[in-house]
Amino acid sequence: MSFAEDIKRIRLSAILTQEEFAKEVGVAFATVNRWETGKAKPTIKAMKLIDEYCKKNNIDFNVGEEVAKNE
Repeated sequence: MSFAEDIKRIRLSAILTQEEFAKEVGVAFATVNRWETGKAKPTIKAMKLIDEYCKKNNIDFNVGEEVAKNE
């Protein structure tokens, strides 16, 4: 699964819009949109924010695997 697919899966499992998810993880709406369309990759800082969000909401996301895939 690509990172774009992972982000969309995480967002949809939380039943959030891209804008709502962006607010939750502290990034701009356009950033989430670019992640989901594969036009951009998140920074390590952003991945940690996503990981924290997932842990808080019991959503499966392994930031270590994502970092390895995106290096």
